[in-house]
Amino acid sequence: MSDLSKYRNIGIFAHVDAGKTTTTERILKLTGKIHKTGEVHDGAATTDFMEQEQERGITIQSAATTCFWDGHRFNIIDTPGHVDFTIEVYRSLKVLDGGVGVFCGSGGVEPQSETNWRYANDSKVARVIFVNKLDRIGADFYRVVNQIKEVLAAKPLVMVLPIGIEDDFKGVVDLLTMKAWIWDDSGLPENYEIVDIPADMVDKAKEFRAEMIETAVEQDDEVMEAYLEGTEPDIDTIKRCIRKGTIALDFFPTFCGSAFKNKGVQNVLNAVVDYLPSPTEVPPQPEVDLDGTETGEFAIVSEDEPLRALAFKIMDDQYGALTFTRIYSGKLAKGDTILNTFTGKTERVGRIVEMHADSREDLDSAHAGDIIALVGLKNVQTGHTLCDPKDPATLEPMVFPDPVISIAVSPKDKAASEKLGEAIGKMVREDPSFYVETDPDSGETILKGMGELHLDIKIDILKRTHKVEVDVGAPQVAYRETITKRVEDSYTHKKQSGGSGQFGRIDYIIEPLEGDESGFEFESSVVGGNVPKEYWPAIEKGFKLSKEKGVLAGFPLLNFKVTLVDGAFHAVDSSAVAFEIAAKSGYRQTIPKCGPQLLEPIMKLDVFTPEDHVGDVIGDLNRRRGMIKTQDTTPTGVRVKADAPLSEMFGYIGDLRTMTSGRGQFSMEFSHYSPCPRNISEEIIAKAQAEKEAAQK
Repeated sequence: MSDLSKYRNIGIFAHVDAGKTTTTERILKLTGKIHKTGEVHDGAATTDFMEQEQERGITIQSAATTCFWDGHRFNIIDTPGHVDFTIEVYRSLKVLDGGVGVFCGSGGVEPQSETNWRYANDSKVARVIFVNKLDRIGADFYRVVNQIKEVLAAKPLVMVLPIGIEDDFKGVVDLLTMKAWIWDDSGLPENYEIVDIPADMVDKAKEFRAEMIETAVEQDDEVMEAYLEGTEPDIDTIKRCIRKGTIALDFFPTFCGSAFKNKGVQNVLNAVVDYLPSPTEVPPQPEVDLDGTETGEFAIVSEDEPLRALAFKIMDDQYGALTFTRIYSGKLAKGDTILNTFTGKTERVGRIVEMHADSREDLDSAHAGDIIALVGLKNVQTGHTLCDPKDPATLEPMVFPDPVISIAVSPKDKAASEKLGEAIGKMVREDPSFYVETDPDSGETILKGMGELHLDIKIDILKRTHKVEVDVGAPQVAYRETITKRVEDSYTHKKQSGGSGQFGRIDYIIEPLEGDESGFEFESSVVGGNVPKEYWPAIEKGFKLSKEKGVLAGFPLLNFKVTLVDGAFHAVDSSAVAFEIAAKSGYRQTIPKCGPQLLEPIMKLDVFTPEDHVGDVIGDLNRRRGMIKTQDTTPTGVRVKADAPLSEMFGYIGDLRTMTSGRGQFSMEFSHYSPCPRNISEEIIAKAQAEKEAAQK
């Protein structure tokens, strides 16, 4: 049995371009996993192995790899930073025990870092922070530390101080040992020496060290008492206290360096060993029943417990489907039969492999704490639990956001038409935030995703990886509908055609619901037996099915409540079906009276622009119906935060680059739904009406 205390399951996450993949490359080089460092800008990074990643210099899907440092085994996942692929970050964090949050020394806390940090908080993942790119112009370690406090409301525990900055950055002061690590200019990570702290930094180092110790000793009353009486704890005791606080998410040990220049990465690796939890030190995963309610049982991290594993990512390659799996308890060997509690079917484990980006190594078995891939499982999807058939249990599943943008695609010829279905099936299995449906009126295939880039990459994968040529329609926005008025109404469904008939009467109130975006509530205040209880679920079902199509332009209806107040039934002719039909007809009758309104998705925008172009950028955002919220001046430019409707943002990246001579950047993510202006609303409704009429002809 291997020693789980020597395991670290960690993810590296950050805003796009903060240097995650470069940091991962340096870690792999330092730990001897690779012998030549690949650079992202050359398209040669180990974990960016998709063609699309190499061309664009971004990470699209999370890649897993394993390496060793100081006798410890690291299972590392390098995640994407781009907002369209946050799903990859979310599902990776779900199965990790610890993380390294990378922040850019000049860009600081950027919008995607906020989203990823929020995901990590939700998943209760302990983290260390690495402020990267201190060799860049405009880098400022202390400013980034303050931003972490203010923007993320997190508590960074500064463990090292930078020596020099920008071009002069040459090393760090280790506050624990009060020694300086200085690297030479060869760019080799192993070429450093440990020397005394530069004289001009001694006072600052003492001040930060005192602050660090004061924060750490709060974790242990005895150590704190001794410290207050004047006894400074030894280094091992300080490390123990920091480890305890880090695992409890009370603070986050913060380091700095330049991954590209190979400076400061060793300190981060040592921190992963010293402060991040092993699989046995994190709270065990709760087990749930089929409705998702916690049962009070937990998957205890031990080889002796029954098997509990979570499939967190599916990837298709030339050898078949790979199911990335985190084993929480028990063990798994080649040839074992496992149960998928979601489908209720068993599957046989053909091969178990350990991944290193896109290459793999066969294993005979794996056990609690491991992150591995299983080859050839047929019916497993992201979030499914794999367990021992003799002792079934389900782990808490994953929840994925709804798509906000869609495009229509049609195959160019008959050969492409046959391949399209199969290719899309594989892509949907791989990415749970990517949806596909067929438009019943036009027969077109509609792809839905999290943003323009997301769908752009999907089309690229269809063409290149699956060799399917398709014509692509213009992007469509996922509008929604809602109501603005409260209406009391009644509907009677009556049908008599020989034999037993159908009868159901419902009196109900439909009213707007404040708050929740997906809101639909149903309640019954019927007293007495006018509508027997057994028919209430059928009435709720009728309204629930109907809300998928609004009355204005056929978009799903949000934020409304139906209250059943009275009704009538017939001893012979009433049935659940009759009441369901009454509810569906009631919906069609009443919703048009409730002041229906169209809602459009509003995106949270974060635009970076050089100072000379701020006026143009803001003017352009105003033309796009954007609401400017804040403007922050940074050493390298201005960050503008705004809310803008998705429908106005198509092709924005091209316009922004033109306005800013190619130096502008932006990211956007879904924020909320908001009422559509009248003129736009009328256009959309007219278009939907025309499409409907064309389809009927």
